[in-house]
Amino acid sequence: MKAIIVTNQSAGTAGMTLVERPKPQAAINDVVVQVHASGFVPTELEWPSTWTDRRDQARTPSIPGHELAGVVTALGYGTTGLSVGQRVFGLADWYRDGTLAEYIAMEARNLAPLPGDVDFTVGASLPISGLTAWQGLFQHGRLQAGQSVLAHGAAGAVGSMVTQLAREAGAYVIGTGRAADRQKALDFGANEFIDLENDALEDVGGVDLVFDVIGGDIQKRSAALIRAGGTLVTVVGPAEARPADGLAVDFVVESDRAQRSEIVQRVRDGRLRTNIGKVSALDEAVATFNASERHTGKTVIRVRP
Repeated sequence: MKAIIVTNQSAGTAGMTLVERPKPQAAINDVVVQVHASGFVPTELEWPSTWTDRRDQARTPSIPGHELAGVVTALGYGTTGLSVGQRVFGLADWYRDGTLAEYIAMEARNLAPLPGDVDFTVGASLPISGLTAWQGLFQHGRLQAGQSVLAHGAAGAVGSMVTQLAREAGAYVIGTGRAADRQKALDFGANEFIDLENDALEDVGGVDLVFDVIGGDIQKRSAALIRAGGTLVTVVGPAEARPADGLAVDFVVESDRAQRSEIVQRVRDGRLRTNIGKVSALDEAVATFNASERHTGKTVIRVRP
């Protein structure tokens, strides 16, 4: 099968190579999925889990990518809840070969059914962005109707999900980003927008929840805006070092079948819009990831036409 591999952490996306790899086999409780579309988060090349296993042993060459939509082609011993031929989408294990390949073997519990009226490209764009927004807002941020949310990167793949889910929950959303992102953030439902390059962040006043995808000085300045009892949440990669200053409730996004089902149902009934940017074929993926122009929204690799 065709797959993209990485072998050199310091090379970043420039070190990606499209190669032929053996088709994976299903272990106990696994399924094999024929990948139709895959998502990719560039920061995963900085995560220790991309390069080592849970015992901290090197596992290169590794296949990156953790979001997918596809069709089940084989079941491992003891696997229940899914069937051969079923359309699925999900989030692959951080420490195993990923989704930038024609096939993947993964645990069945990390997959959920993909309804027939949802395109594979849409399905592959949802797992990380959707689950990150859901878990940050509702599990870690404990968002309630009537509260205010400062959503950094509101025009991005995660930020646009944060904005929409927060608005649906009855929150007032202040989006941030670059000046060029203003209209897109407002289109996704932000009540107002702060241009971080030209507007004063401090003019926002007090907020109940900050959803941070930027970090650094912006995170520190945002923390000063949180009202008593409020929360600052930020997502980190698996096995990454946690912030030492105690400013944020930081979390690693977790696979959750029930939450994925909630998210895809909102897409089906129009309550949630995806934020897909560039869509490329697997043969063009390396060039896409290394392109000099800025891609807005989620980059999705269409593995099968």
